[in-house]
Amino acid sequence: MTEKVAHFIFDVESIADGELIADVRYGGQGLSPEKAIATYQDELVEQNGTTFIPYTYQIPISVVIAKVARDFSLIDIVSLDEPHFRPHVITEHFWRGWEMYGQPQWVTFNGRSFDLPIMELAAFRYGISAAKWFKNDGYRSPRNRFTTEAHLDLQELLTNYGAARCNGGLNLVAQLVKKPGKMDLRGDQVQQQYDEGKLTEISDYCRCDVLDTYFIFLRSMVLMGKTTIDNEMQLVQKAKEWIQQRADTSEAYTAYLNAWRDWEKPQDKKEEKAEAAEVTSSETSTASEGSDTNEAAAASETNDTRETTNSSETSGTNPS
Repeated sequence: MTEKVAHFIFDVESIADGELIADVRYGGQGLSPEKAIATYQDELVEQNGTTFIPYTYQIPISVVIAKVARDFSLIDIVSLDEPHFRPHVITEHFWRGWEMYGQPQWVTFNGRSFDLPIMELAAFRYGISAAKWFKNDGYRSPRNRFTTEAHLDLQELLTNYGAARCNGGLNLVAQLVKKPGKMDLRGDQVQQQYDEGKLTEISDYCRCDVLDTYFIFLRSMVLMGKTTIDNEMQLVQKAKEWIQQRADTSEAYTAYLNAWRDWEKPQDKKEEKAEAAEVTSSETSTASEGSDTNEAAAASETNDTRETTNSSETSGTNPS
């Protein structure tokens, strides 16, 4: 089974390390972890208009990975260390799994600046080796900023490594291919969900992000000429069936299907409009022909009546 996996499409959800924030940013002030997080978030709102804390102060609390075959078909989706969601175990499974499956290509959306750095820093924090990821192989080194063999960041692909901006992010790009995008939860709400003990809900949110990323990946393969749009549409349909078969095992899958929309080829829409126009034209023509026939019949009846009347008047008889 391991040799079939060519791509790991993944997403990370994380929470702030309150103790670290208290020590680094508010050392000696005696702030509790909760108070340190709240204080830092207040500062971030004032400075940047967001409560999102930089990844360097965070730890992974949910990592979901889609296993994808060489032909881009979806094999499986797993949530690491579910239902316990222990950060050190998640991190261990993340790096050991990548090695066990033969170092598949990582695929992310904005993973170059968030998802992979947070998993690298988590390995550093927990004393976990990721030697094969950090190996020095010149241009082909896995961590090389501009190689996609080891890691394909779809946001970088679409923005030419930041030459343009991806305003709207994952949510926008997913909806370009008619997939749900962000639904009930946002990344900056994960901390609150964690504080409320909603770990499964966080994992479900992460699953939906991975599904969005998978469908963006498929369209990106069309963009790069690695598959065709017809094959992509077949893969999307197979993935939808895969989700449907597992909808009763995860609320995330049910929610995703409820928000599902089918992408259609633009030419298909034109053909539908053309067919509709032809039907309308045909109906109009038929109605017109029927109208002409009725008018002709009415004219014939009028002429017959006139002829009968004239004949009666001539003979001196009563037409009635």
